[in-house]
Amino acid sequence: MEKVLILFFAISQIACDVSHILLTEELSTIPPPPKPYAFGYAAGRFPGHIDRTHSEVSDGAGNVQGSYSYVDPRHQIRTVEYTADKNGFHPILNKNQPDLPSDSKSVFQAKQRHYEQYNAIALQHQSPQILVVPRDSVAVHNAKNRHYTLFEKIAADHARIAAEREALRLASKNTLEDHY
Repeated sequence: MEKVLILFFAISQIACDVSHILLTEELSTIPPPPKPYAFGYAAGRFPGHIDRTHSEVSDGAGNVQGSYSYVDPRHQIRTVEYTADKNGFHPILNKNQPDLPSDSKSVFQAKQRHYEQYNAIALQHQSPQILVVPRDSVAVHNAKNRHYTLFEKIAADHARIAAEREALRLASKNTLEDHY
């Protein structure tokens, strides 16, 4: 018993001594002022394809200027230029984007054929479908008939048993009434 207490005391002293982890002195250094920086990157979904960019420059006094660009769902390049300072974040969407080149005559005709085919397929899929119910094979038909025959036999047996029990109940009731 004495060895167990000594072992417990030694383990508890080791496990509970966390004084070396606690900081007893305060930090006396002030964090350094922000430093100027600049960065930029361009990225894409696969090699050789760029669909987003970002660049930013800070003067080290808390003022930041930058811009980012991305390709929107309409395949137009959108650019946002921004400034961040002590008064907040100020984005400006550049709406004067260069127009995409117009389609050539053959590309326009190919697009038209594509849209016509697409619409024809869409119309075919919108029309009501004729519901085709599969026919039972001979084996399935015979199995269903066996099932229905067994079901009717079991239902008849259950009805017969229920009638027999009711008759027994009534007979025992009449017998008990005759005794009293």
